[in-house]
Amino acid sequence: MEQVIFNIAATVNKYLSDYILIFLLIGVGLFYSIKTGFVQVRCFGEGMKKTFGNISLNGKKDKHAMSSFQALATAIAAQVGTGNIVGASGAILTGGPGAIFWMWVIAFFGMATIYAEATVAIKTREVDADGDIHGGPVYYIRHAFKGGFGRFLAGFFAVAATLALGFMGSMVQSNSIGSNMESAFGIPAWVIGIILVIICAIIFLGGVDRLASATEKIVPVMASIFIIGAIVVLIVRIKYIPATFGMIFKYAFQPQAMIGGAFGYAIKTAISQGAKRGLFSNEAGMGSTPHAHALAQVDNPHDQGVVAMIGVFIDTFVVLTLNALVIISTLYTADGPLNESVVMASGEYVIPEGISKANLAQTAFGTVFGVKFGAIFVAVCLLFFAFSTILGWNLFGRINANYLFGKKNPKACKIVYSIIALVFVFLGTIAQNDTVWELTDMFNNLMVIPNALALFALGATVVSIFKNRDK
Repeated sequence: MEQVIFNIAATVNKYLSDYILIFLLIGVGLFYSIKTGFVQVRCFGEGMKKTFGNISLNGKKDKHAMSSFQALATAIAAQVGTGNIVGASGAILTGGPGAIFWMWVIAFFGMATIYAEATVAIKTREVDADGDIHGGPVYYIRHAFKGGFGRFLAGFFAVAATLALGFMGSMVQSNSIGSNMESAFGIPAWVIGIILVIICAIIFLGGVDRLASATEKIVPVMASIFIIGAIVVLIVRIKYIPATFGMIFKYAFQPQAMIGGAFGYAIKTAISQGAKRGLFSNEAGMGSTPHAHALAQVDNPHDQGVVAMIGVFIDTFVVLTLNALVIISTLYTADGPLNESVVMASGEYVIPEGISKANLAQTAFGTVFGVKFGAIFVAVCLLFFAFSTILGWNLFGRINANYLFGKKNPKACKIVYSIIALVFVFLGTIAQNDTVWELTDMFNNLMVIPNALALFALGATVVSIFKNRDK
């Protein structure tokens, strides 16, 4: 049964990521880059000031909303997960080092996309009689498309988001936590699953303020630990850094030299891996992070839009790029086990036995830190990354489940949803890695379609917000 599900999901993903996804992601990003005169460049400095000028690890608690930094921290908690380590590893392993270049391209245009997502999420959010804020793609989709078509697209998105983020996505994150903790410390994955369920239950069943309080503390700490560790490795491997960047650019346009096959097949593989893993990593255009940004207490939607851009920058251009540089500089350079002469020795693309996307980062850090400590370092980082993503995605999934089923009794919907989500968290620790990834990719990809259509339709709204940003 699992093999059948895997085959179906893999087939759907093949067509979505190879053909539809690339055009939608780059198309929306290019659309808003042009419409705003490249807001990701013009307002980058403003975004950095608004983000780090208001940073706090103990922000004001509000059961209805979040501070701007708490909203960003929750968004980054969702963005910086296994996609930055396991996802990037899979992209490099399958699409070659050049896949990272295409991740950068996706992220650059994605900064304009996420600006649009955050601004319209705040512009179209609703506040009920109890003071609770309701916002996110389902609300701006219905704002973009009136009548039955809008309700259909919003419902389609809500179903896909609930499955992708609240359920399947949690499985991916807990799967990575369980497998890495087991390999690093020898703790059975199911034991890790039980511990995760207990901790997650405490936070899931709390309010927005409890989740915001957790993410604003976890995100800065987890990012700092990983960045410091990666910089240490890169300092040790500093003489290989020029060659590392050289490979990223070379194999972005000549991928067949590394991954084999004809040029057309190789370039399609490199680009699609970059697009697919780029989406899973920074989530710009997917419609996940607008749920957090919609809760931000800001005077102008533009203010949160530029802050949201920094989330993509941190996710892709800092964390993911550092991980990629570590992997390529240690494993793909002249003395590495995945250099071109080794991989293509037989004339075909053959990965040495024992190396996979699940342990690629551990292998890379292990070349400098030692096998044991390298595995421990990556396992600890993944624990932080994946756990924070589970928290963020659970909130996003809950918002959509509430939209679908919680109008009459939101408290009952929250409890039922949380219990189901906790079951998926546990199941992820004992499930097979590939099937979990394919299912999550499929629902992530499906989320993009209604979200992107709405963003195209809301161009005038976003441009109006951008032009009136100083008012």
